[in-house]
Amino acid sequence: MRLISITEDNWMEVASLSVKEEQKKYVAPAIGILARGYVYRDCNVKIYAFENDGVIVGTALVREFTDEPLGYDLQQFMIDEQYQRKGYGSRALQQILDELRKEGHYDHVELCVKKADIEAIRLYEKHGFVDSGYVDEDLPDSLNMICYLSENSNH
Repeated sequence: MRLISITEDNWMEVASLSVKEEQKKYVAPAIGILARGYVYRDCNVKIYAFENDGVIVGTALVREFTDEPLGYDLQQFMIDEQYQRKGYGSRALQQILDELRKEGHYDHVELCVKKADIEAIRLYEKHGFVDSGYVDEDLPDSLNMICYLSENSNH
């Protein structure tokens, strides 16, 4: 599996990705993820597609925070329903973290996940994310998580 960029040739395939019905309350539709890429264009946004054997199986958006504390913000990570529970999510998340480490602009990645989305929380914890302790008053049903990208980070 590999991370690829969204292009003129593959954006429709990315836009057709969908999660299970019960997961739709946790993640935007794929076309909404692509739209966010446009909205966050001034935040060094990256929209990744995850390709396996020539088939796009998922997508995610990463942007940079433009205010303090500076860092990466992982949003809208999704694997299409027909490719879930096959390890693609774990491999894709690891590849994203590796890319961000290599890029090296910031020492951490943050994300916000609904507390009820236990499956996603377990995936993030498996890859080093922990509760950041931050509580967003506008999203009391969500957990803010952080993953430090280097061993030397001040955390």
